[in-house]
Amino acid sequence: METKWLEDFVSLAETRSFSRSATLRHVTQPAFSRRIQALEAWAGTDLVDRSSYPTRLTPAGETLYNQSLEMLQGLQSTRAMLRGHNSAGQDVIEFAVPHTLAFTFFPAWVSSLREKFGPIKSRLIALNVHDAVLRLVEGSCDLLIAYHHDSQPFQLDAERYEMVSLGQEVLAPFVKADIDGAPLFKLPGRAGQPLPYLGYAPGAYLGRVVDLILKQSSTAIHLDRVYETDMAEGLKAMALEGHGIAFLPLGSVKKELRAKKLVSAGHDLEMTMDVRVYRARPTTKEAAKSPAQALWQFLESQTQAKPTAKSRVGGNP
Repeated sequence: METKWLEDFVSLAETRSFSRSATLRHVTQPAFSRRIQALEAWAGTDLVDRSSYPTRLTPAGETLYNQSLEMLQGLQSTRAMLRGHNSAGQDVIEFAVPHTLAFTFFPAWVSSLREKFGPIKSRLIALNVHDAVLRLVEGSCDLLIAYHHDSQPFQLDAERYEMVSLGQEVLAPFVKADIDGAPLFKLPGRAGQPLPYLGYAPGAYLGRVVDLILKQSSTAIHLDRVYETDMAEGLKAMALEGHGIAFLPLGSVKKELRAKKLVSAGHDLEMTMDVRVYRARPTTKEAAKSPAQALWQFLESQTQAKPTAKSRVGGNP
Protein backbone atom coordinates (compact mmCIF):
# COMPACT_ATOMS: atom_id res chain seq x y z
CA MET A 1 0.00 0.00 0.00
CA GLU A 2 1.33 3.45 -0.95
CA THR A 3 0.66 6.64 0.99
CA LYS A 4 -0.35 8.40 -2.23
CA TRP A 5 -3.30 6.00 -2.45
CA LEU A 6 -4.50 7.35 0.89
CA GLU A 7 -4.01 10.92 -0.33
CA ASP A 8 -6.03 10.06 -3.45
CA PHE A 9 -8.75 8.51 -1.33
CA VAL A 10 -8.97 11.53 0.99
CA SER A 11 -9.28 13.79 -2.05
CA LEU A 12 -12.07 11.62 -3.47
CA ALA A 13 -13.90 11.60 -0.14
CA GLU A 14 -13.77 15.39 -0.04
CA THR A 15 -14.60 16.20 -3.68
CA ARG A 16 -16.96 13.23 -4.24
CA SER A 17 -15.83 13.27 -7.87
CA PHE A 18 -13.32 10.99 -9.61
CA SER A 19 -12.69 13.54 -12.38
CA ARG A 20 -12.23 16.48 -10.02
CA SER A 21 -9.90 14.53 -7.73
CA ALA A 22 -7.87 13.25 -10.69
CA THR A 23 -7.36 16.86 -11.78
CA LEU A 24 -6.36 18.00 -8.31
CA ARG A 25 -3.96 15.05 -7.98
CA HIS A 26 -2.49 15.76 -11.42
CA VAL A 27 -3.13 12.31 -12.89
CA THR A 28 -5.46 11.06 -15.59
CA GLN A 29 -8.87 9.83 -14.48
CA PRO A 30 -8.14 6.20 -15.50
CA ALA A 31 -4.89 6.25 -13.50
CA PHE A 32 -6.69 7.78 -10.51
CA SER A 33 -9.41 5.11 -10.68
CA ARG A 34 -6.77 2.36 -10.79
CA ARG A 35 -5.15 3.72 -7.64
CA ILE A 36 -8.49 3.74 -5.80
CA GLN A 37 -9.08 0.17 -6.98
CA ALA A 38 -5.61 -0.81 -5.75
CA LEU A 39 -6.46 0.64 -2.34
CA GLU A 40 -9.71 -1.33 -2.28
CA ALA A 41 -7.81 -4.49 -3.20
CA TRP A 42 -5.43 -3.84 -0.31
CA ALA A 43 -8.34 -3.18 2.08
CA GLY A 44 -10.21 -6.25 0.85
CA THR A 45 -13.53 -4.41 0.55
CA ASP A 46 -15.34 -1.74 -1.45
CA LEU A 47 -14.60 1.75 -0.20
CA VAL A 48 -16.67 3.69 -2.73
CA ASP A 49 -20.33 3.34 -3.65
CA ARG A 50 -20.14 3.71 -7.42
CA SER A 51 -23.90 3.39 -7.90
CA SER A 52 -24.53 6.91 -6.58
CA TYR A 53 -23.74 10.36 -7.87
CA PRO A 54 -22.09 12.34 -6.44
CA THR A 55 -19.77 9.58 -5.31
CA ARG A 56 -20.37 8.32 -1.76
CA LEU A 57 -18.19 6.28 0.55
CA THR A 58 -19.29 2.91 1.86
CA PRO A 59 -19.31 2.42 5.66
CA ALA A 60 -15.86 0.85 5.30
CA GLY A 61 -14.80 3.86 3.25
CA GLU A 62 -15.98 6.26 5.96
CA THR A 63 -13.91 4.34 8.51
CA LEU A 64 -10.82 4.43 6.31
CA TYR A 65 -11.33 8.13 5.56
CA ASN A 66 -11.18 9.03 9.25
CA GLN A 67 -8.20 6.76 9.81
CA SER A 68 -6.45 8.13 6.70
CA LEU A 69 -6.66 11.69 8.00
CA GLU A 70 -4.99 10.62 11.24
CA MET A 71 -2.34 8.52 9.48
CA LEU A 72 -1.42 11.22 6.97
CA GLN A 73 -1.29 13.88 9.65
CA GLY A 74 0.87 11.58 11.76
CA LEU A 75 3.23 10.97 8.85
CA GLN A 76 3.54 14.69 8.18
CA SER A 77 4.28 15.38 11.83
CA THR A 78 6.86 12.58 11.90
CA ARG A 79 8.47 13.93 8.74
CA ALA A 80 8.68 17.40 10.28
CA MET A 81 10.29 15.96 13.44
CA LEU A 82 12.81 13.99 11.41
CA ARG A 83 13.73 17.09 9.46
CA GLY A 84 14.12 18.87 12.78
CA HIS A 85 16.95 16.49 13.68
CA ASN A 86 18.94 17.95 10.83
CA SER A 87 19.66 21.47 12.03
CA ALA A 88 21.61 22.21 8.87
CA GLY A 89 18.52 21.49 6.79
CA GLN A 90 16.07 23.45 8.90
CA ASP A 91 17.03 26.76 7.35
CA VAL A 92 17.17 25.47 3.76
CA ILE A 93 14.24 26.45 1.54
CA GLU A 94 13.41 23.78 -1.02
CA PHE A 95 12.22 24.99 -4.43
CA ALA A 96 10.62 22.85 -7.14
CA VAL A 97 11.24 24.65 -10.44
CA PRO A 98 10.68 23.63 -14.09
CA HIS A 99 13.94 23.25 -16.01
CA THR A 100 13.69 26.45 -18.06
CA LEU A 101 13.07 28.68 -15.04
CA ALA A 102 15.80 26.83 -13.14
CA PHE A 103 18.32 27.87 -15.80
CA THR A 104 17.08 31.39 -16.54
CA PHE A 105 14.98 32.94 -13.79
CA PHE A 106 16.11 31.32 -10.57
CA PRO A 107 19.81 32.43 -10.39
CA ALA A 108 19.02 36.11 -11.07
CA TRP A 109 16.00 36.04 -8.77
CA VAL A 110 18.03 34.64 -5.86
CA SER A 111 20.66 37.35 -6.44
CA SER A 112 17.94 39.98 -6.19
CA LEU A 113 16.57 38.37 -3.03
CA ARG A 114 19.96 38.50 -1.37
CA GLU A 115 20.10 42.24 -2.02
CA LYS A 116 16.58 43.03 -0.77
CA PHE A 117 15.63 40.22 1.58
CA GLY A 118 18.99 38.99 2.78
CA PRO A 119 20.94 35.74 2.36
CA ILE A 120 18.96 32.53 1.96
CA LYS A 121 19.95 28.89 1.84
CA SER A 122 18.15 27.12 -0.96
CA ARG A 123 17.86 23.70 -2.53
CA LEU A 124 16.74 23.63 -6.17
CA ILE A 125 14.86 20.62 -7.53
CA ALA A 126 14.68 21.00 -11.33
CA LEU A 127 11.88 19.00 -12.98
CA ASN A 128 9.34 19.13 -15.76
CA VAL A 129 6.26 21.22 -14.94
CA HIS A 130 4.02 18.25 -14.12
CA ASP A 131 6.51 16.73 -11.67
CA ALA A 132 7.28 20.12 -10.12
CA VAL A 133 3.58 20.62 -9.34
CA LEU A 134 3.43 17.09 -7.92
CA ARG A 135 6.31 17.96 -5.59
CA LEU A 136 4.19 20.73 -4.12
CA VAL A 137 1.03 18.59 -3.94
CA GLU A 138 2.90 15.77 -2.21
CA GLY A 139 4.57 18.13 0.28
CA SER A 140 8.08 17.44 -1.05
CA CYS A 141 9.10 21.09 -1.43
CA ASP A 142 8.50 24.40 0.31
CA LEU A 143 7.81 26.49 -2.77
CA LEU A 144 6.95 25.90 -6.42
CA ILE A 145 7.96 28.44 -9.07
CA ALA A 146 6.26 28.04 -12.44
CA TYR A 147 4.88 29.80 -15.49
CA HIS A 148 1.19 30.63 -15.60
CA HIS A 149 -1.16 31.53 -18.43
CA ASP A 150 -4.91 31.81 -18.02
CA SER A 151 -5.43 29.28 -20.81
CA GLN A 152 -3.32 26.68 -18.97
CA PRO A 153 -4.01 27.10 -15.23
CA PHE A 154 -2.82 24.65 -12.60
CA GLN A 155 -5.70 22.92 -10.85
CA LEU A 156 -4.55 23.83 -7.35
CA ASP A 157 -7.27 24.23 -4.75
CA ALA A 158 -7.19 27.87 -3.57
CA GLU A 159 -8.18 26.74 -0.08
CA ARG A 160 -5.02 24.62 0.17
CA TYR A 161 -2.52 26.61 -1.87
CA GLU A 162 -1.65 30.28 -2.24
CA MET A 163 0.27 32.20 -4.88
CA VAL A 164 2.36 35.35 -5.39
CA SER A 165 3.20 36.76 -8.82
CA LEU A 166 6.94 37.36 -9.33
CA GLY A 167 6.91 38.93 -12.77
CA GLN A 168 6.23 38.21 -16.41
CA GLU A 169 7.86 36.39 -19.29
CA VAL A 170 7.34 36.55 -23.05
CA LEU A 171 7.31 33.42 -25.21
CA ALA A 172 8.22 34.19 -28.84
CA PRO A 173 9.80 32.57 -31.94
CA PHE A 174 13.56 32.84 -32.45
CA VAL A 175 15.94 31.57 -35.10
CA LYS A 176 19.63 31.64 -35.96
CA ALA A 177 20.88 34.78 -37.73
CA ASP A 178 22.61 34.50 -41.09
CA ILE A 179 25.93 36.24 -41.84
CA ASP A 180 24.08 39.51 -42.46
CA GLY A 181 22.18 39.31 -39.18
CA ALA A 182 18.87 38.45 -40.83
CA PRO A 183 16.75 35.47 -39.70
CA LEU A 184 17.77 32.20 -41.34
CA PHE A 185 14.06 31.32 -41.58
CA LYS A 186 11.27 33.88 -41.46
CA LEU A 187 7.64 33.38 -40.56
CA PRO A 188 4.98 32.73 -41.73
CA GLY A 189 6.44 30.37 -44.36
CA ARG A 190 4.57 29.04 -47.38
CA ALA A 191 2.23 26.10 -47.85
CA GLY A 192 4.59 24.46 -50.33
CA GLN A 193 7.68 25.28 -48.28
CA PRO A 194 6.97 24.98 -44.56
CA LEU A 195 9.67 26.21 -42.21
CA PRO A 196 11.61 23.73 -40.03
CA TYR A 197 10.05 23.86 -36.57
CA LEU A 198 11.67 22.88 -33.28
CA GLY A 199 8.79 22.01 -30.98
CA TYR A 200 8.09 20.99 -27.41
CA ALA A 201 7.23 17.37 -26.70
CA PRO A 202 3.51 16.52 -26.36
CA GLY A 203 2.14 17.54 -22.98
CA ALA A 204 4.90 20.09 -22.23
CA TYR A 205 3.46 23.24 -20.62
CA LEU A 206 5.25 25.66 -22.97
CA GLY A 207 4.16 23.50 -25.90
CA ARG A 208 0.52 24.05 -25.00
CA VAL A 209 1.12 27.80 -24.86
CA VAL A 210 2.80 27.70 -28.29
CA ASP A 211 -0.20 25.80 -29.67
CA LEU A 212 -2.41 28.64 -28.44
CA ILE A 213 -0.16 31.27 -30.06
CA LEU A 214 -0.34 29.49 -33.42
CA LYS A 215 -4.08 28.92 -33.10
CA GLN A 216 -4.72 32.61 -32.45
CA SER A 217 -2.57 33.83 -35.34
CA SER A 218 -4.54 35.82 -37.91
CA THR A 219 -2.22 34.51 -40.62
CA ALA A 220 -1.67 30.88 -41.55
CA ILE A 221 1.69 29.70 -40.21
CA HIS A 222 3.42 26.95 -42.18
CA LEU A 223 5.74 24.82 -40.08
CA ASP A 224 7.27 21.36 -40.43
CA ARG A 225 8.13 19.81 -37.06
CA VAL A 226 11.65 18.39 -37.44
CA TYR A 227 12.62 18.04 -33.78
CA GLU A 228 11.03 18.01 -30.34
CA THR A 229 12.03 17.93 -26.68
CA ASP A 230 10.37 19.00 -23.44
CA MET A 231 13.21 21.38 -22.51
CA ALA A 232 13.55 24.95 -23.82
CA GLU A 233 17.33 24.74 -23.41
CA GLY A 234 17.37 21.80 -25.82
CA LEU A 235 15.37 23.76 -28.38
CA LYS A 236 17.66 26.77 -27.99
CA ALA A 237 20.73 24.63 -28.67
CA MET A 238 19.15 23.30 -31.87
CA ALA A 239 18.10 26.79 -32.96
CA LEU A 240 21.65 28.07 -32.42
CA GLU A 241 22.87 25.37 -34.81
CA GLY A 242 20.43 26.60 -37.46
CA HIS A 243 18.07 23.62 -37.39
CA GLY A 244 14.89 25.68 -37.35
CA ILE A 245 12.55 28.05 -35.51
CA ALA A 246 11.93 27.63 -31.77
CA PHE A 247 9.49 29.39 -29.45
CA LEU A 248 11.56 30.32 -26.41
CA PRO A 249 11.15 32.40 -23.26
CA LEU A 250 12.77 35.78 -23.78
CA GLY A 251 14.72 35.42 -20.54
CA SER A 252 16.45 32.30 -21.87
CA VAL A 253 17.84 33.99 -25.02
CA LYS A 254 18.86 37.49 -23.87
CA LYS A 255 22.59 36.79 -24.18
CA GLU A 256 22.15 35.20 -27.62
CA LEU A 257 20.06 38.16 -28.81
CA ARG A 258 22.67 40.66 -27.61
CA ALA A 259 25.38 38.66 -29.40
CA LYS A 260 23.11 38.47 -32.49
CA LYS A 261 23.42 34.69 -32.54
CA LEU A 262 19.63 34.46 -32.45
CA VAL A 263 17.07 36.89 -33.85
CA SER A 264 13.30 37.12 -33.93
CA ALA A 265 11.68 34.89 -36.52
CA GLY A 266 9.24 37.73 -37.14
CA HIS A 267 5.50 37.98 -37.61
CA ASP A 268 4.78 39.33 -34.12
CA LEU A 269 3.83 35.95 -32.63
CA GLU A 270 4.23 36.03 -28.87
CA MET A 271 2.45 35.37 -25.59
CA THR A 272 2.99 36.94 -22.17
CA MET A 273 2.99 34.58 -19.18
CA ASP A 274 3.18 35.21 -15.45
CA VAL A 275 5.94 33.73 -13.33
CA ARG A 276 4.38 32.68 -10.02
CA VAL A 277 5.47 31.13 -6.75
CA TYR A 278 3.09 28.77 -4.94
CA ARG A 279 3.02 27.15 -1.53
CA ALA A 280 0.69 24.99 0.52
CA ARG A 281 -1.11 27.06 3.11
CA PRO A 282 0.54 26.22 6.44
CA THR A 283 -1.63 24.76 9.17
CA THR A 284 -1.68 26.37 12.61
CA LYS A 285 0.39 23.50 14.01
CA GLU A 286 2.96 23.36 11.30
CA ALA A 287 3.55 27.11 10.65
CA ALA A 288 6.06 26.37 7.89
CA LYS A 289 9.82 26.50 8.39
CA SER A 290 10.66 29.98 9.65
CA PRO A 291 12.96 30.88 6.69
CA ALA A 292 10.29 29.81 4.16
CA GLN A 293 7.62 31.69 6.13
CA ALA A 294 9.77 34.83 6.32
CA LEU A 295 10.49 34.68 2.60
CA TRP A 296 6.81 34.24 1.77
CA GLN A 297 5.86 37.25 3.89
CA PHE A 298 8.54 39.29 2.12
CA LEU A 299 7.26 38.27 -1.33
CA GLU A 300 3.70 39.15 -0.32
CA SER A 301 4.83 42.56 0.95
CA GLN A 302 6.62 43.21 -2.34
CA THR A 303 3.46 42.45 -4.28
CA GLN A 304 1.30 44.62 -2.02
CA ALA A 305 3.77 47.49 -2.24
CA LYS A 306 3.73 47.41 -6.05
CA PRO A 307 0.36 45.94 -7.08
CA THR A 308 0.70 47.09 -10.69
CA ALA A 309 4.41 46.53 -11.11
CA LYS A 310 5.44 44.04 -13.77
CA SER A 311 8.87 42.60 -14.39
CA ARG A 312 10.23 40.21 -16.93
CA VAL A 313 12.20 37.07 -16.24
CA GLY A 314 15.87 37.79 -15.88
CA GLY A 315 15.16 41.04 -14.04
CA ASN A 316 14.29 41.73 -10.45
CA PRO A 317 11.04 40.55 -8.86
